Amino acid sequence: MTTITKSIDVDVPIGTAYNQWTQFETFPEFMGGVDKIEQLNDRSLVWHVNVAGVERTFDAEITEQHPEERVAWKSVDGVTHAGVVTFHKLADSSTRITVQLDWEPDGMLEKAASAVNIDDRQVANDLERFKTFIEVRGTESGAWRGDVPRES
Repeated sequence: MTTITKSIDVDVPIGTAYNQWTQFETFPEFMGGVDKIEQLNDRSLVWHVNVAGVERTFDAEITEQHPEERVAWKSVDGVTHAGVVTFHKLADSSTRITVQLDWEPDGMLEKAASAVNIDDRQVANDLERFKTFIEVRGTESGAWRGDVPRES
């Protein structure tokens, strides 16, 4: 299992950063390798990704979500993929976003890419693109303010 943890500070209020992160359909605009995300309901997502030239589709479940605090998910079939994004207010107009991603590289190419930290750089680059995306916009493209409690 590979674990990646990265943080970035963005110059928008915590509500703006969190609200944008709840708009999963916009992830392809700033996440490399993500072709499309479909949100089926409050908990269910379908990810369409392209990792090292290998196209994959997998279902994921939001396991916990609390406004302006965290969004956590895990895959429910196929690939082993889980993560959490946390939001930390630094000031009225700045927020620290921390991503922790756990995944299991599959196949020789993915394992080799992980071994030389390509996945680590991908997450860092995705966060940089998110920073640019939200700071240039200055406001979120939408929001979902519901709460998804962790299931026991």
